[in-house]
Amino acid sequence: MDDRETDLLRLTTAGSVDDGKSTLIGRLLYDTRSVPDDQLAAVERATRRRGGTGIDLSLLTDGLRAEREQGITIDVAYRYFSTPRRKFIIADTPGHVQYTRNMVTGASTADLAVVLVDAGRGVLTQSKRHGFIASLLRIPHLVVAVNKMDAVGWSAAVFEAIVAEYREFAEKLGIGSLDFIPVSALHGDNVATRSDRLPWYDGPTLLHYLENVHLGAGRNLVDFRFPVQYVIRSSRGYRGLAGRVASGTLTPGEEVAVLPAGTATRVRSIATMDGPVAEAAMGDSVVVTLEDEIDVGRGDMLVRRMNLPAVARRCDAVLCWLGDAPLDSGIPYILRHTTRTVRARVTRLLHRIDVDTLHRERVSTLGTNDIGRVELTTAQPICSDPYRANRETGSFVLVDPFTHATVAAGMIRGEVRPSTPPPGAERGGAEASPNVAWEGWNIPRAEREARAGHRAAVIWLTGLPGAGKTTLARALERELFARGCQTMLLDGDQLRHGLTGDLGFSEEDRRENVRRVGEVARLFFEQGSIVLCSLVSPFRRDRDRVRELLPEGTFFEVYVECDVEECRRRDPKGLYARADRGEVLELTGVSSPYEPPEHPELVARTDRESVAAVVARLLEHLGERGILGSAHAG
Repeated sequence: MDDRETDLLRLTTAGSVDDGKSTLIGRLLYDTRSVPDDQLAAVERATRRRGGTGIDLSLLTDGLRAEREQGITIDVAYRYFSTPRRKFIIADTPGHVQYTRNMVTGASTADLAVVLVDAGRGVLTQSKRHGFIASLLRIPHLVVAVNKMDAVGWSAAVFEAIVAEYREFAEKLGIGSLDFIPVSALHGDNVATRSDRLPWYDGPTLLHYLENVHLGAGRNLVDFRFPVQYVIRSSRGYRGLAGRVASGTLTPGEEVAVLPAGTATRVRSIATMDGPVAEAAMGDSVVVTLEDEIDVGRGDMLVRRMNLPAVARRCDAVLCWLGDAPLDSGIPYILRHTTRTVRARVTRLLHRIDVDTLHRERVSTLGTNDIGRVELTTAQPICSDPYRANRETGSFVLVDPFTHATVAAGMIRGEVRPSTPPPGAERGGAEASPNVAWEGWNIPRAEREARAGHRAAVIWLTGLPGAGKTTLARALERELFARGCQTMLLDGDQLRHGLTGDLGFSEEDRRENVRRVGEVARLFFEQGSIVLCSLVSPFRRDRDRVRELLPEGTFFEVYVECDVEECRRRDPKGLYARADRGEVLELTGVSSPYEPPEHPELVARTDRESVAAVVARLLEHLGERGILGSAHAG
C-alpha cells in the first residue's frame, strides 16, 4: 500500500469518568515530546496551583477551565502528535452516557479506537457502550487499555479477568481486531515504554501497537467513487470536476458513468495542484476532465460503469440521534450525503437499540443519544453503498431545516426495495418478484387480533437435533389451543414433506429452508395466529432475517438447549447413529455447525427442566409481553 495510506493514523479514545483517559493522552503527548515548552511550563504552573507536584499530565488535554474545576472532560478535542514511524490525530471523546453523541462525532473517521477500563473498577456499562459504538461505526481496530494497573498491584489475574469479560461481550459485536494492553498512564508503564512491573505481559506497548497496526482493513480501495464538489470552468472552454476520491482508484482513459443520470464517458485527465497525475487514489483531492461534454454538477458522482452503487430515494439506515429535540417524522430534514444535499423524511422507525443490552425496543421517536434503525425517503435519489462496505458513501448527516443544527449521524444498511410495502404495512424487507407492487392486507391484522382476543406472534424454537423442539412446540400449542388461542405449528420435518421437500442439508439449502418457513410464518402471523416454528435453523443470520420480517416485540426466539451427549442418548430419529455410521453427512452439531442465539427471548434447558415447566415459563413470558389477552392468560 502507498505510504500516504499508512503514515497517518486517526484514533479515538473513550472512557468513563476517572478512568484516566486524559492522563493517558497526556502521557502519549509527553513521552513522544509533542508538547511545546511554553505549554509544558504552563501545565507545571497549573499543577502547582492545584496543590500538586511535578506535571499533571491530564492538564495537557483538559482544555476547558470549567472541566478542570469540575474534574470532568466534557468536550470532543483533537490532539496531534507524531513519531518517526507515523503521524497521529486523536479524537478525545468523553465517556459519559449523555455524551454518546460526542463519541459518534469523534469516532466517525477513526481507524482505531482505544477504550479505557479502570483495572480497579472493571468493565462498566459505559465500557461496553464504547465498544458497541465502535463496532457500529465499523472502526477496524479496538484496543482496550486496562489502566491503573498500579492500583491493583500489577495483578495478572485482574487483567485476565477483565480481558475474559470484555472479550465475551465483544463476541456479540463482530469487531474485526480486538487487543488488550495493561498500562499505568500515571507512571508511564506500557504506554510508550515497556514496564518491568508487568513481567507476565509479553505484548507490545500502546505506542508500539499504534505505530505498527495495519490500516488497510477499513479502507475501500476497490469501489471507485468520486463525488463532484465543484465544477471549474474557464473562458477557453476548460471544464474540470473537482473533488476528493471517496474510495477506489482512477486512471486517465478509464470509462466512467455519471450518476444519478447514468451517462457514460471516459476520463481525459487527472490533475492535482502540482500538475497531471497518472492515478488518483482514495483520499486524493483532484480535478478530473472528461472526454465528452455532458451535464455534471455538484452532488453528482463518478463511478465505474460495471461497479455501481445503489441509486435510490429510499434507504434502510441506522441513526445516531444527536439533536436536543426528538426525531419528528413530519419534518423534512436536510440530508447531506457526500457532496449531495437533499430533503429527507424518516418514513419508518423500526426500533431503537438498547446499547447496554443490545436488545431492540419498539419506540415512537428517538431522543438525544438514542440509536435506532429507520427507513428514509429522500426528495431526489442519492448514490450510496452500505456503510459496512464503504464508510464514505454509506454515511450521512441530518440537519434541522429551521435551526441548521446537525441532529443525526446515519449509516446506510442498504436500499429499500420498491416492492417493500409502505409504512404501516408492518412487513420486513423480504425479496419480491420483479414488476409487482405491494397490496395491503384485505383484513388488517389488528381486526383479526381483536376478534381472536390475543395478539399475533411467532415463537421460533431452535436447537440441536434431539433437543426437544418439537415436543415443546406440540405441548405449547396444545395448551394455547385449549385456552382458545388461534395457533399454527410449523414443524421442520413436516415441512420437508412438502414446502421444502426439494431441499437438502447443505448450508445454502438450510438457509433457503429457514427463509421459506419464515415467509409462511409471516403469512400466518398476519392472519392473527400465534405461530410456533420448530426447526434446527442453525445459523444466526437466517433467524435474524425472520425476526426482521415482523414488528418489534412479536418474534420470540427460544433456544432449546440440551447437551449434545443427551441429544445423542435420546436420538429419537436415529440421526446421530446414522451420522456415526457415515450415512448422514451433514448433521448439525456433528459434521455441520450450529450457532446458538446471542440474545434469545427465552432459554429452555430440556436436559434439566420438564416439558411442563418450560411450557409454563413460555406462557408466563407471552402473558408478560402482552401477547395473551386476559381470557387466554390462564
